[in-house]
Amino acid sequence: MDVAVLGGGHGSYAAAANLTENGHQVRFWRRDKDALQPLIENRSIRVIDYKGERKVPLNLITNSLDKAIKGAELIVIPLPSTSHNQLSLELCPILEQGQIVYLPPGTFGSYLFARTQHKVGNLNSVTYAETGTLPYLARKHGHDLVAISGYATRLPTGIFPACNSERALSKLSKVYPIEPCEDVLSAALMNAGPIIHPPLILMNAGPLEHFEQWDIHNEGTQPAIRRVTDALDSERISIRESLGYSAPHFPLCDHYDKSSEGEEWMYGRTAHEKLTDSGDWRENINFSDHRYMLEDCRLGLSFIVSVGRWAGVKTPVAQGLLNIASAINGNDFYSNGRTLESFSLHALSREKMQALLWKGFT
Repeated sequence: MDVAVLGGGHGSYAAAANLTENGHQVRFWRRDKDALQPLIENRSIRVIDYKGERKVPLNLITNSLDKAIKGAELIVIPLPSTSHNQLSLELCPILEQGQIVYLPPGTFGSYLFARTQHKVGNLNSVTYAETGTLPYLARKHGHDLVAISGYATRLPTGIFPACNSERALSKLSKVYPIEPCEDVLSAALMNAGPIIHPPLILMNAGPLEHFEQWDIHNEGTQPAIRRVTDALDSERISIRESLGYSAPHFPLCDHYDKSSEGEEWMYGRTAHEKLTDSGDWRENINFSDHRYMLEDCRLGLSFIVSVGRWAGVKTPVAQGLLNIASAINGNDFYSNGRTLESFSLHALSREKMQALLWKGFT
């Protein structure tokens, strides 16, 4: 399949290499031409994973968005949700008939992209999809090297508009281990980032500011924090259940389960141990601009709180963490977050929301 991979982050490098090795024709786009130069010179990405280290030649490496997506059947955007507003303005006017845009993960970004396409007047039939996590546990080491410590084995995915689900999921299943969700709101409520990262960074704020580097997934994952994570995840699942979305809900406790008896989570079993053993998550987390703060707290938590309010489900843990994150950052994360209010969807009835998610912009 002809696939365009957009972005210069950990997930984008991992996707470009992995999809190429899986036999797809990959066009890799990154905006920063200088940072892209090592890849252009080597015509490849270096990968380290359980198979060892190797070079993976890419079909096309470019900083031209037009060249990257022209004729692509699938466009994969493994970028933080904070990039969606600007990228949608550049991408949506040039999207072509029949293309599928996949956001892993999305934080309801699939609706944002579809709305932008509608606003700019691109009448081509484009389908949007999103899932609950990056397909890779990955970290870049330089401009041409990415280390992948884990691959997703289950990716709960929703489609917008949902009436296109059969065709889109059939295509996506040729690329990733897809598990269907009812629609993109269901998929957005599978997003693991706003569940796992806010308790880890906010409850480890002291060590993160004191030490030069701190591994929130290793030293920072303590029983008290895990209890908060479980309570936060319970609120997410309660919202899903109140909206009639069916199991599996991919509870985060399965990610931490060390046994071989529990339900397999998105990265399979013992993924947490693979992550901590790699040492790649010992990092400096700046509370002013790190994606765990701006993406998972500002956008992710605000979305959960917003949907909870709309659905009539109380979310005291999510609201409390959002308030603390706002105080630490000095920014009202709800007012500046990704909410149903920001999309002007908060006044919709459940019936009208379901109709929108099914039909899209007609």
